[in-house]
Amino acid sequence: MVKLRLKRHGRKQRTYRIVAIDVQSRREGKAIKEVGFYNPRKEQTQLDGFAIRSLLEEGAQITRTVRDILKRAKVPGEVGINNQKSNLRRI
Repeated sequence: MVKLRLKRHGRKQRTYRIVAIDVQSRREGKAIKEVGFYNPRKEQTQLDGFAIRSLLEEGAQITRTVRDILKRAKVPGEVGINNQKSNLRRI
């Protein structure tokens, strides 16, 4: 199964790339496709909405953190995740 999740990036790993990656791969493993960028320090987000939408249509899942980033970037309707809930349980 493929998931959209964060991958650390940068000199001191302070920025993240939003990538499509196999669930069984480790976090820093080889990504299938890079679909965005997130910098929490400067609140910068860059997303490829078309790529995200196509991955979701193919059955990719979204982690809770990536879903929240997409909502903050105000693109959930654009990529079709308005009513989609993550399969992750809150602890």
